Amino acid sequence: MKVALPPKAVVSAVFVASMFMNIMDATVVNVALPTLSRYFAVPVASVSGVVTTYLVTLAVAMPASGWLGDRFGARRVMLAAIGVFTAASAACGVATSLPELVTFRAVQGLGGGTLVPVGMAMMFRAFPPAERIRANRLLIVPTLMAPALGPVIGGLLVDGLSWRWIFYINVPMGAAALAFGALFLPRGSEHPAGRFDLPGFLLAGAGFPLFMYAMSIGASSGWGSPPVLATGIAGLALLALFAIVELRVTEPMLRLRIYADRLFRTTNLQLTFAGAGFVGTLFLVPLMLQNGLGFSAVHSGLSTFTEAIGGMSGVQMTTRLYKRVGPRRLMVAGMTGTVVTVGGMAFAGPANAAWLIPVLMFFTGCSFGFAMSPSQAAALATVSPALTGQASTLLNTLRQAGGAAGVALLGSVLAATRPGPLDLAGYRLAFVAAACLMVAGGVLSAMVRDSDAAPTMGYGPGGPDGPGTIAEPAVPEAA
Repeated sequence: MKVALPPKAVVSAVFVASMFMNIMDATVVNVALPTLSRYFAVPVASVSGVVTTYLVTLAVAMPASGWLGDRFGARRVMLAAIGVFTAASAACGVATSLPELVTFRAVQGLGGGTLVPVGMAMMFRAFPPAERIRANRLLIVPTLMAPALGPVIGGLLVDGLSWRWIFYINVPMGAAALAFGALFLPRGSEHPAGRFDLPGFLLAGAGFPLFMYAMSIGASSGWGSPPVLATGIAGLALLALFAIVELRVTEPMLRLRIYADRLFRTTNLQLTFAGAGFVGTLFLVPLMLQNGLGFSAVHSGLSTFTEAIGGMSGVQMTTRLYKRVGPRRLMVAGMTGTVVTVGGMAFAGPANAAWLIPVLMFFTGCSFGFAMSPSQAAALATVSPALTGQASTLLNTLRQAGGAAGVALLGSVLAATRPGPLDLAGYRLAFVAAACLMVAGGVLSAMVRDSDAAPTMGYGPGGPDGPGTIAEPAVPEAA
């Protein structure tokens, strides 16, 4: 006899485990690049394809994920994505050559790019608006924990076992999520999908990866180099054409008109800028600690792990305040905190980095979690259930681009300043740039209106003086 479990608990467990596995995979691999270079006897630049190929295929799959979830059912697509990601992880672990590893990483990216938007749409459909701040307490766990744990786990696995274990570690978690989801994930999450937008898919499937590739190699290859200029300009041109096509066709792959919704547009941009600053900081701190100050990989990972502890603390506080205070003030307060803490890292040096960086990373995580939890809870407050899959895809696609742009920006600062051992001027300038991204996120936070997010606060549209219902108003497709 099959045991019936609450749908909210099942969707949360499957998605959080899958998202954790997906996010951690990116940061774990970064630690192993020097080891892969030695193992395959190639330059470090050659093994960068293990990272960039994953990002490119992630970008190809993500725009189509909303349509796939609506067309074939979110449950079916979610399970398929977990299965592909898990199988590809196992294949990466047994790869015998660099081309094999890069190929399996490409397949991994296809699974990962589909998994996150579809899973997030399932989460927001399972939780009504008034409960979404509680849902975000769960969603923020992989967002904050996985990037911090990745370098630590990666360093331990590479040093203590083998680089293959950075991929094998996904297999038991993925298999468990797949089995649990197959048994208990609820059905009935299909929504009308319309015809597949082939022109939109081809334009996005070519433009976004080209742009992401330029972002990922620009800092190391030089922004004026022919490969970066060619792929960057071509990517932007194709994405511009994609936007024009999507606004004109009757059944677009990505419904860009959802951006006409004020709350969705503002929170999406805020998440993008804040995510760029946060991901860029996570990229920058280990480089400064290891290359600038001579910390070991494990010591560096442990120094940044305090971010995850701070993040959990921030989320707990904001979850309890959200319904009384509303998202805007919480978001502004959190983003202001990140500006102070990330900017404060510019003052770290040989005499104080061992204690100052862990402290600042703790408060960075606390402030970021304080801002991100209400932002994610409010983001889809005025989006109808039928458009949730599309909105989730847009949200994750832009946030992915923001993270890549943040790393590219800070990497470019380092490339231009060329800091060396104990020469921290370039790192300090990069921290200032990261703080500026957080400032942009803070400005956007101040533009959020609590009345727009009223359904997530337990009120009807319009706030406590409104109609008093919690139903989600649909976003007109032609708004």
